[in-house]
Amino acid sequence: MILKNVELYNPKFKGKKDILIGGGKILMISNKIDPISGVEQLDLKDKIMTPGFIDQHIHITGAGGKRGFSSITPEIKVTELIKLGITTVVGLLGTDGTTKNIKSLYSKVKSLEMEGISAYMFTGYYGINPLYLMNSLEEDMVFNDKILGCKIAISDIRSSYPSDIELLRLLKAVRVGGMISNKKGILHVHLGNLKTKMDQLFRIIKDYDFPIKHISPTHVGRTFDLFTQAIEFAKMGGIIDISTGVSKYTSPHKSVIYALEKGVSIDNMTFSSDGNAGLDKIDEKGNYLGVKKAPISETFKEVINLIDSGISIENSIKLVTENPAKNLGLKNKGKIELGYDADICIFNKNFKLTEIFCKGKLMMNNSELLIKNTFE
Repeated sequence: MILKNVELYNPKFKGKKDILIGGGKILMISNKIDPISGVEQLDLKDKIMTPGFIDQHIHITGAGGKRGFSSITPEIKVTELIKLGITTVVGLLGTDGTTKNIKSLYSKVKSLEMEGISAYMFTGYYGINPLYLMNSLEEDMVFNDKILGCKIAISDIRSSYPSDIELLRLLKAVRVGGMISNKKGILHVHLGNLKTKMDQLFRIIKDYDFPIKHISPTHVGRTFDLFTQAIEFAKMGGIIDISTGVSKYTSPHKSVIYALEKGVSIDNMTFSSDGNAGLDKIDEKGNYLGVKKAPISETFKEVINLIDSGISIENSIKLVTENPAKNLGLKNKGKIELGYDADICIFNKNFKLTEIFCKGKLMMNNSELLIKNTFE
């Protein structure tokens, strides 16, 4: 298909372009592409094109219940993702490594792939004890192309309080496993609200000279003190992940703006949803009312909030396109460039999503979904 007359954000602004897609890839970008016999054209005049969004932290199989079995959250449906412009996800486990397991997570990854989007996963969960598909973290990294790294929790009452040496051994495994399998390899680190914050990560970087690029801290906007440390981590060259759908001391877009004011590069920050994590409903007095699932829609809203706050479109969308692709080591995602996957979002001038392409397939047209979940 030839996509005509669109304002292209690559995410850098490239002006009005024509784009030829085929075989799931970006084949040509030009000021004008002449008609090709047998190739459909789609006129996108007065519309904006960006890369498809990447959600690098989302509970695609749901999350374990904090209030008993009935509070276990449901699986993500592919249509929930498409209508928000999410074309790539990274699934993971949370606190619960008992009722939720790695094999089910892998099965859901493959299911979402069959339904048309790109899906990956982290092995492991909150605990230090192994939850792997194979015999070790390195084997998971080497022999499974869907596994990008491992998840662990620190500074959280629900964590297993791993020692520095235990974390270093996990980091060694994702690094060496990544080297063998030609992946970047990252340890995705859940941060809780204990007073230890990111202290352990700084020790590993400073005392053991471990490369910061393999350490991926998330939920850094949970408290102001934690975010202050995250700013230091980002200035050291690390990439910090700000959750949009769970507890936070302020709105995620305000955290980004504050970090920019403190000298952090936009290239060292990402958004992710933590979608379908289990949350408590609390009234204004702090009384428990029930349970809910963390929304996946907040990420899109926070990107728009950044734009409305005066951050450029190209910088705002970096947090959900180019930056997470760099953090994850996905070489064919996050940009609209020759040879990249044709994961594309099309917006009107009011930033309403109108068309979505996943690996070159049109999944939404004129704001109407063209696909259904498997069992719809």
